[in-house]
Amino acid sequence: MAEDAWNSRDPEKVSLAYTEDCIWRNRDCFFQGRDAIVRFLREKWEKETEYRLIKELFAFEGHRIAVCFQYEFKDADTGSWYRAYGNENWDFAENGQMKRRVVATK
Repeated sequence: MAEDAWNSRDPEKVSLAYTEDCIWRNRDCFFQGRDAIVRFLREKWEKETEYRLIKELFAFEGHRIAVCFQYEFKDADTGSWYRAYGNENWDFAENGQMKRRVVATK
């Protein structure tokens, strides 16, 4: 479901998977809360067009999950294609929403 939501490129839809006060680290960006998530994703997908994401479960225990991912996109300014790989660590709240997301990419 996470993969499908991200591939929709709908920031509001994606943000609903996270708690109101969710903490994010995305490479060198640190922010908190759904409003910040929506802003981040809008800016991301304005620059990264034709975005396509694939996620794969790596490990899980209790309320934590680790996934591997790869995504590709076309840069809006140059028209060049890029691919990124990385890992994400997710911590979940009791209600099933993600409360913390940490991403490292290459």
